[in-house]
Amino acid sequence: MLKYIIKRLINLIPVLIVLTLLVFLLMYLTPGDPALIRLSSQGANVTDELLAATRAEMGLDQSFFTRYFSWVGGILHGDFGMSYIDDMPIFPKLLDALMHTLALASASTVVSVMIAIPIGIFTAVKKDSIPDNIVRIFTFTGNAMPNFLIALLLMYLFCIRVRLFPVIAKGSVQGLMLPALSLSIPMISKFARQTRADVLQQLNEEYVIGMHARGVKERVILYKNVLHNALGSILTIISLQIRVLIGGSVVTEVIFRWPGVGSLIMDSIGGCDYPTVQGAVLILATLQILVNLATDISYCIIDKRIELE
Repeated sequence: MLKYIIKRLINLIPVLIVLTLLVFLLMYLTPGDPALIRLSSQGANVTDELLAATRAEMGLDQSFFTRYFSWVGGILHGDFGMSYIDDMPIFPKLLDALMHTLALASASTVVSVMIAIPIGIFTAVKKDSIPDNIVRIFTFTGNAMPNFLIALLLMYLFCIRVRLFPVIAKGSVQGLMLPALSLSIPMISKFARQTRADVLQQLNEEYVIGMHARGVKERVILYKNVLHNALGSILTIISLQIRVLIGGSVVTEVIFRWPGVGSLIMDSIGGCDYPTVQGAVLILATLQILVNLATDISYCIIDKRIELE
């Protein structure tokens, strides 16, 4: 397994090279002059000489590939450059925002899995019963509602009407609860529906009928065999949702002002802080790739018949 992991990590090198080039190219082609925006935000009297000097200071007068290789070289040494907005190092800001995003994604995933999988198993065993129909209605509704609407409804209910949580999250544990809940509701719906479908499929397999005929206890069949065989598909949708959370929780972070990577990217785009946007996008894309690798390894651990090669 270690050989496979090393091989996959080596194969990621050309992917990351192309990724850095695309990210830098997109930021390079983005309209707007960061030097002009920087001077305007400082209230300076912008002249052609001052603008040219600022562009030279920020390295904006250099060629595309000179700036690109300088940026990549800095990243290899742990230097993501300086922010155009406040002249502060970018890496500490990215690290702090990444910790908040990972905390939000982890909390949402854990809550969703702990709630959805038991619900999915229960509704599969009680197929077409009243509880099953009720859960199916709720999961369909939760899956259909857009995330921003869920976030706004939760904010109105718990922040404005009941006042249990702060409107602005501020990075605290209390502030984490509502953003995590708003992301968990559609995930619970997806996970519960997928678990129900996979468990139902396994319950109709011949090996389950044979185990029932041999007198094996229902609990043993369900948790030791059926759930184990259904884990592959469940793990697939969980990994997909984790990737969505890592790169797609921007709306939730902005609504609740959760200081994650999504909020950092939006603030940086508004200020034409290209180095910060580049670093944030690169980190998020790298995490997506690592999640794919972890998922492949998990398949092999769950099912010994799957060979990594």
